Amino acid sequence: MALQNTKTERSSTRKKPLPPLRNFAAIDFETANRHPSSVCSVGVVLVREGEIREKLYRLIRPAPDWYSAFHSSVHGLTRTDTESAETFPSVWTEIAARISGLPLVAHFSPFDESCLRAAHQHYGLAYPDYLFYCTCRAARRAFPDLPNHKLPTVAARCGIQFHRHHHALTDAEACALVALATL
Repeated sequence: MALQNTKTERSSTRKKPLPPLRNFAAIDFETANRHPSSVCSVGVVLVREGEIREKLYRLIRPAPDWYSAFHSSVHGLTRTDTESAETFPSVWTEIAARISGLPLVAHFSPFDESCLRAAHQHYGLAYPDYLFYCTCRAARRAFPDLPNHKLPTVAARCGIQFHRHHHALTDAEACALVALATL
């Protein structure tokens, strides 16, 4: 099963599968509050030739810089965790160099893409129009019988050991493995 590109899905009525991805960066953001620009952590897993080659996890000082009780209860991060962290532009400069030329894969990519766009906009950074693929959509097609298509459920269906849901690196790694399993 090939992953579908979210841009292709939005702009075309054809649902022609794309060729399998063997080189990509799986990405996951966690946010501090309801603002998509408030990324407080990011996990990135680089896949080359179908193998996980590199993992990155960074805490980010969010913008706006406040934590909702709900968001903290989901991922466990608080202001104390990120008060001395770098801001998004500094963290993204490091990540952008590593993911250059790679498509991005996320589980429920509209969320992660909106965070990335919002953070770029908040800081006045040019958005390079990253190509996103969605493992949630791929899982809905591959496993229509699942009770839901949340990342832990899909990971379990693919036989992936998965702990610490909503930790950005753990989620990015599970997403990468789901992508490889559903290709």
